[in-house]
Amino acid sequence: MVNAILEFLYALIGIVMAIAGIESFRDTSNPARWGTGAFWIILGIIFAFGKLIPYPVTGGLIVIIGLLALFKQIRIGHIKNIDASHATEFAKKLGAWVFLPSVILAVVSICIAQFTKLGGQVGIGIGAILSLLVAMFETKAPLSMVYTDSERMVRSVGTAGILPQLLAMLGVVFTTAGVGTLTAKIVAGMVPAGNHLVGVVLYCVSMAVFTIIMGNGFAAFAVITAAVGIPFVIAQGGNPAVVAALGMTSGYCGTLVTPMAANFNSLPVALMGMKDQMGVIKQQWPIALIMLITQIALMYFLAF
Repeated sequence: MVNAILEFLYALIGIVMAIAGIESFRDTSNPARWGTGAFWIILGIIFAFGKLIPYPVTGGLIVIIGLLALFKQIRIGHIKNIDASHATEFAKKLGAWVFLPSVILAVVSICIAQFTKLGGQVGIGIGAILSLLVAMFETKAPLSMVYTDSERMVRSVGTAGILPQLLAMLGVVFTTAGVGTLTAKIVAGMVPAGNHLVGVVLYCVSMAVFTIIMGNGFAAFAVITAAVGIPFVIAQGGNPAVVAALGMTSGYCGTLVTPMAANFNSLPVALMGMKDQMGVIKQQWPIALIMLITQIALMYFLAF
């Protein structure tokens, strides 16, 4: 049941990406329209038919879109502007009700994740569909507007939109390849175990740094907790629950200061059309530093 729903949701995502590809092909003002269109079409095929495609073929398709990005054959091109008159009219008419679709998305997702066996991914998918229907009802938006705004959003985000998936895959590869074990051996040879403060600082900073490198706190957690957290903190008497929770939060500190965390730091730049590609990170790094120091202090005093 869950897998069937997920496959349906992935197919919907694939369709939206394919639409972005079709519109990219039609954008004659874009000098890289063929590469851009191919990128979105290939990605749409992977999302829509992932389980039906042999793994080597999927890997080959990923290499192709990687090469398209490497040779700068993916560009946003010309995107239709938002209908300003329609947006202004309904913004005034709706007022605070404009946030209703967002609230529905959050509430439905949480309820399905917490009170059913469908899980969070299905919850987010169903919540997104319901919130879209509510938004269409509120604004009286025709299907043509949904089509245009969907492909506009996907193309505006660009290649940064697939970075989270690639980074999650990278985390699995790192874990399977035994990077955690190798890191543990290197650290053990450089830093003696037994000092609680040294262990906590080493673990929290390693979580932040590895997250900066990988752009994904979850991927870093598996590697760094096995390599540093367990031998240098938990094995020295640290409470596993406290160490794990604060260790993950330390990783999030790294998320705030890395362009690799595309969903946090690159997507806002693309969606808001910011000229400074590092603008979001420049605003976040002081908070990230304060939070990291705070996590170190909390772990040291609460874990032992």
